[in-house]
Amino acid sequence: MTGHDPACEVDLAPAAALFRSLANPWRLAIVHELARGERRVADLTRTLGLAQSTVSAHVACLAGCGLLEARLAGRQSFYRLTQPALFAVLASAEQLLADTGSAVALCPVRPGGNDVDDGAVGLAEMAGAGDAGVP
Repeated sequence: MTGHDPACEVDLAPAAALFRSLANPWRLAIVHELARGERRVADLTRTLGLAQSTVSAHVACLAGCGLLEARLAGRQSFYRLTQPALFAVLASAEQLLADTGSAVALCPVRPGGNDVDDGAVGLAEMAGAGDAGVP
């Protein structure tokens, strides 16, 4: 890890935008689902209990950040995560939350096939029920 620039002359806006894209519980839930494999918007809609337009807006946000992409198959689009480093970010966040007493299972499957099922609070439980709008 590189050191922090004490003069803070580095542009932190891109990092802030990345974390903002992950700050919404529904976008995190989408990332959580896509960590398990490719999904269509219809699959995410059914799994998360959100409106299609809401899921599409969140998917567009994540795609715009370069975190996922679509694979076309006929008339269907299958979305998948594009950045393996995202798993490390989520694992680090999970460790930080555990170290601070707020354990949340962020990533269901880590690279290498290690399933995470330790009884921690899931994202859907954390976010609550209902159809939250896109901020």
